[in-house]
Amino acid sequence: MEVSPVDTRLRGILRPRVAWILPVLYLLVGGALIGAVGTAPVDRGAADQLPDGYDSTQVVRLLEDFPSGDGQVAVVLFSADEAIDAAGRASLGQVFERAAGDTAVAALQPAQDGTALVGIVSMESTDAAVLADDVEALRKALRTGLPDGVRAQVTGPAAIQGDLAQVFDGADVTLLAVTASVVALLLIITYRSPFLWLVPLSVVGIADRLAAVAATHGLTALGVAFDQSTTGILSVLVFGAGTDYALLLISRYRDELHGTASRPEAMVRAWRRTAEAVAASATTVVVALLALLLSAFPTTRGLGLACAIGVVVAALAVLVVLPLALVAFPRGIFWPRRPVVGQAPASEGRSVWRRVGDVVARRPLGAAAAAVVLLALLAGGILGIRSGLSEADQFIDTPESIAAAARLAESFPAGSTDPAVVLTRGDVAAVVAAAESAPGVDTVRPAGEHDGLTRLDVVLDHAPGTPQAREDVRSLRAALADLPATLVGGTDAQDVDSDAATRDDRALVLPLILVVVLLALGLLLRSVVAPVVLVLTVVATYLAALGAGWVLSSSVFGFDRLDVGVPLQAFLFLVALGVDYNIFLVARAAEEAERYGAREGMLRALGSTGGVITSAGVLLAAVFAVLGVLPLVVLAQLGIVICVGVLLDTLVVRTVLVPAIALRLGDRFWWPRRPGL
Repeated sequence: MEVSPVDTRLRGILRPRVAWILPVLYLLVGGALIGAVGTAPVDRGAADQLPDGYDSTQVVRLLEDFPSGDGQVAVVLFSADEAIDAAGRASLGQVFERAAGDTAVAALQPAQDGTALVGIVSMESTDAAVLADDVEALRKALRTGLPDGVRAQVTGPAAIQGDLAQVFDGADVTLLAVTASVVALLLIITYRSPFLWLVPLSVVGIADRLAAVAATHGLTALGVAFDQSTTGILSVLVFGAGTDYALLLISRYRDELHGTASRPEAMVRAWRRTAEAVAASATTVVVALLALLLSAFPTTRGLGLACAIGVVVAALAVLVVLPLALVAFPRGIFWPRRPVVGQAPASEGRSVWRRVGDVVARRPLGAAAAAVVLLALLAGGILGIRSGLSEADQFIDTPESIAAAARLAESFPAGSTDPAVVLTRGDVAAVVAAAESAPGVDTVRPAGEHDGLTRLDVVLDHAPGTPQAREDVRSLRAALADLPATLVGGTDAQDVDSDAATRDDRALVLPLILVVVLLALGLLLRSVVAPVVLVLTVVATYLAALGAGWVLSSSVFGFDRLDVGVPLQAFLFLVALGVDYNIFLVARAAEEAERYGAREGMLRALGSTGGVITSAGVLLAAVFAVLGVLPLVVLAQLGIVICVGVLLDTLVVRTVLVPAIALRLGDRFWWPRRPGL
């Protein structure tokens, strides 16, 4: 048998005496780089989370030119159980003046029922982390010298943004610790070895931190926006994908150790037979993630680019560093399941997955029908989805800004904490009259003028962040539609525009991701039928996961609505990552089919990859479930849907549906290839 120059070079690099050098340098240099450079700080502008080209985004940018318009406002609320007398109001006025100083926009206004007073404070910054500190300082100042029985709270857009940033304070460390712990536990269970798990965990753990450094600094240098959730999702993805790739390589390496006493030779064989599948999988995921660059949302574009960088780093670490690290250790690292030369590997025995395959092979049509019915039943949950989280429902634990907004709504018009903003260059009187005539509008008041632009604050009838408030915005826009040079913005208008942009993103990005995955599978498998089947099964998995995830979110976890961004992000991760397992299975089936034919090739592939793919799927599902440690509903919902989807893909689609279809189609599954000939 002719030995290729690449194999010869690999054997030289993988000699145990020198194999340890690169992994040690990787750990030392990588650790030093992570410690010295660290991740870049989040530097997000006010419009970075808003879709490009929409009215509410234009309003945010125009307001930056207004005096004090580059910041946001905080609403100060003093409240009591009973009416506050004149002396109390005077005392609270002094407290407010001392705490707010020059940043006070207006004096305290009492409620009609006398139990509350409200004031407006302008904040200088739009940076979420700075807002969190400024709002906390304001809260402490307001609580100094309060009369007995009076509570001081801060709400409004600035306070909500500050509380949102506070949610992420220290969250990256918590998420990393929990993710690493989950991965370590599952690796120990998978390998049943007290030593082996440390090798992939160390390699992937360093890759995770290197990816965070590279992604955040890269995005900052390119001027691409990202937010606090980007690094959390990036970490989960790198750990999940990187560990999946590691499991595949280690499983093949252990099998090859049964056939040769040479560790370098075993690794060359394992690497040659897994590198193509890992590279194809990583390339598919990266290109699918880059499809997010077409999103209307700057931070979504940042998420796609950051995660693409992360997958590249993870794949390189597994394909370059991990093989050397494994070869540097004797085969005793697999203890107590040390591979013995001449002993048949577990993958060639009658594994439970081979037995499952034999059952499917007896009645492939019935097995496929049963799997399809199960997925269809789960997908039925989509019919009950209610989308659009209210502002108050974003947090798992209710922060002060949300509690204060609820209390303020008891004594003031519900929309007074965060009015809609109208900017106009037209006839102000006509704009005011039209706005006041719109259903859902409580009051309209002038709020400043700059460079020919007049600002009007419009208090709506309903609480900010609710579906009713968004309907009020639509009515306001309809009333102003015929007036020239007039824009409607504010938080609820941003929600309306974000909903519309998300729908547009789904219509553009989802088909593009499917085309990318289809082309990648076609190039890998050199087939037409197999890629189409695999893409259809992945879409079915996504629909089932979305339906089942919604049922779990609403019935078990009590989330009233689904965030509008979850379907797109869940689709991206489930299609891009879910196809991994199909690539691992079908690539092995294609290899085996060349020797044993289509039917036996699929059954042998299922038997040999079943254990490692199931382990990888359970691990990836657990890793995405870790997103639930962050106290934001949107991330918890995303974790639930992806967790369910990965488990379905691993246990139903890859185990039953794909083998059943492949067995039913036989050689036609590989058309135009002719395996085994």
